[in-house]
Amino acid sequence: QVQLVESGGGLVQAGGSLRLSCAASGSLFSIAIMGWYRQAPGKQRELVASITSGGTTSYADSVKGRFTISRDNARNTVYLQMNSLKPEDTAVYYCNQRVYLRDYWGQGTQVTVSS
Repeated sequence: QVQLVESGGGLVQAGGSLRLSCAASGSLFSIAIMGWYRQAPGKQRELVASITSGGTTSYADSVKGRFTISRDNARNTVYLQMNSLKPEDTAVYYCNQRVYLRDYWGQGTQVTVSS
């Protein structure tokens, strides 16, 4: 069973920055697609950013230019650098790993942006 351990969430003011980390167990991290999702109260979970094993990234339009996803295969870790945070970024952020169409999820970490 793959385990995803997230860290870095917290409370920041609008315009501030946070860096989320997700450390994954297992030997398949290097070939996995990694992603960050978020879910705000009363809303559907949405894909924020993803990165392939080859380093190709994609972003939701709402975060493009502000967020950066990256990975360190030596540490089995994926990161989400979040800059210029807005109150609408407030949500629980979830780390996701996909291997052979099987999804693994972290427990989620709360990000709250105050105005």
